Amino acid sequence: MRIRTTTAALITALALAAGCAAPEDHPSAARPRTIKPVAGCGPAAWTDPADLAPDRPPARCAMGAPAPRPLAKRRTLTVATGTLNAEYVAPLRLALSRGEFTKEGLDVRLKVLPTPEALPLLAKGELDALWAAPEAAVVNGVHGGFDLRWVAGNFSPAPNSRSGLWVRLRSGERASSVSLEGTKLGTMIGKGSVIMYPMARTFAGHGARLDSVAFQQLGSADVLTALTGGGVDSAWLLDPVWRRVDGDEKYAFLGGQPRGEPLGGALYGPALLQRDPDAGVAFLRAYLRTVNTYFAGDYKADRAFVAELAKLLDVDAKILTSVPSLRMDWEIRKGTTDRLQKAYRDAGVTEGAPLPENRLVDRSLYAEAVGHRLRR
Repeated sequence: MRIRTTTAALITALALAAGCAAPEDHPSAARPRTIKPVAGCGPAAWTDPADLAPDRPPARCAMGAPAPRPLAKRRTLTVATGTLNAEYVAPLRLALSRGEFTKEGLDVRLKVLPTPEALPLLAKGELDALWAAPEAAVVNGVHGGFDLRWVAGNFSPAPNSRSGLWVRLRSGERASSVSLEGTKLGTMIGKGSVIMYPMARTFAGHGARLDSVAFQQLGSADVLTALTGGGVDSAWLLDPVWRRVDGDEKYAFLGGQPRGEPLGGALYGPALLQRDPDAGVAFLRAYLRTVNTYFAGDYKADRAFVAELAKLLDVDAKILTSVPSLRMDWEIRKGTTDRLQKAYRDAGVTEGAPLPENRLVDRSLYAEAVGHRLRR
């Protein structure tokens, strides 16, 4: 409790120093912006946010759409990300490599920063965007006065992905009858991560609350070793680590990130929400165009493209193709931030009343990029 209180006080102080706008002053719902139809972005470029069907086709425009609309004056944007090598960053890396941001009149610079360090800079306008997720630190920051919004999604897993919670089966035990109550979980991700939401859902499906589970945070190289060596009972295995136990009858996959529900993507601060929304839309337009042109389907079926991605991400092409293509998806589902906040509260990493969705999410920028008029 003492740690959370101290963190909250620090966030509040930083928010006041940044001069963050009060929630009622946020311009997203009030700013008059002209929404025009966008060639190549028809009805399929927008899906109902309330559609949570796991097999929902992600929104898509035609290849090359939405077309560039260069800004009248060139802008330089600094975007923070926790890594440059993860596959979910591939659309940004490729957009830079192929000049998609340049076509919009943007000079985009990627800066590696963990989310806790990036948030105060984003709130003060010293960073323009953050490619991450609405983690507990983001929720606490908004509670403390930061003017931040999740403005675009990134991906959801492929139907045949098994990235997620794996358990070591006891003798004679089956996946359907596994009890996780009072067990030990190995993970490289802390309790403030968005993964707490699917993790809590999976544990509930096996008769356990997360507060009954002992978390053991481990390095990326140690999570699998702890599971196979008996140091933990279950582990959250990321791509491509889960391939090491897939098909081994001693282990069972219990569940991962919900299908069709992105849990991360682009977060904006006041620089792009208030001072320069034109640049904010231009950034998303380049991102969406990159997804529509290069990541619309099973992009790993193209060996030449995989080789290009492997070089950009500095990973082995064999490792990249050992797991299914991500389902790139720029949209944000209705209620995702509600479900995330419940998981954070249950884990004890956030305090205060749950924030309404419009305090954490702004779909208007990607809607404008595809020519969709939001209902008010």
